[in-house]
Amino acid sequence: MNDREKLPIIIKHWIEHNESHIEEYRQWAKKAGELDLAGVKAKITEAMEAIIRSNSLFREALEELEAL
Repeated sequence: MNDREKLPIIIKHWIEHNESHIEEYRQWAKKAGELDLAGVKAKITEAMEAIIRSNSLFREALEELEAL
């Protein structure tokens, strides 16, 4: 298997890996809020949102690869 064939597999893995953590981040952001750690909650939420945006970009890259 060459790198061109591996790339979509790797991108799919990255998406799945990121998605497997998103709910955990959400739960910990909530816990940080319950502990009156608003700044920590905000940073966890911001990081989670960045990962969600990253997955969107990975999906776009995958679509581009599949269109070739």
